[in-house]
Amino acid sequence: MLKKIAIVLALIFAVITVLALTKPDSYRVERSITITAPPEKIIGLITDFHQWGAWSPWEKIDPNMVRTFSGAASGKGALYYWKGNSDVGEGRMEVTDVTSPSSVAIKLDFIAPFESANTTVFKLAPQGGATNVTWTMDGPMTFTTKLMSVFVSMDAMIGKDFEKGLANMKAVAET
Repeated sequence: MLKKIAIVLALIFAVITVLALTKPDSYRVERSITITAPPEKIIGLITDFHQWGAWSPWEKIDPNMVRTFSGAASGKGALYYWKGNSDVGEGRMEVTDVTSPSSVAIKLDFIAPFESANTTVFKLAPQGGATNVTWTMDGPMTFTTKLMSVFVSMDAMIGKDFEKGLANMKAVAET
């Protein structure tokens, strides 16, 4: 009986491993929202990490999270470091490029609970009296990430947070 259980477990592990190996080497998460505000107002909420507390979906998860700001006050060269509980982990963001008022690129490095280097981009496109804001994140799929994605995609894990963050940003920008 134990031998049969061991064989079944080995087969399950093998199937999961093969499924993980078929996953792509990178991922992309993308969400958009239309905000009734000019891009010049919205871009300030993105390029100034001090403003993220008003709209970021992760800022309120750990009230004891330690935040450190350095580099430029906002815009290219602005740096933001955080260290929090297991729900928010530890990481660093740096604004690497700003094409005002149409796009912001951010280098996003997670340190814990696992290391990864990602790129986040915000695109702002005026539409009459409103702005379409698109938030994307691209990153590598390590073997561990591929294993996790057998059960839940990166889009499913992060997409809901992007939707919440964009809704928060809309609320802030429209007031």
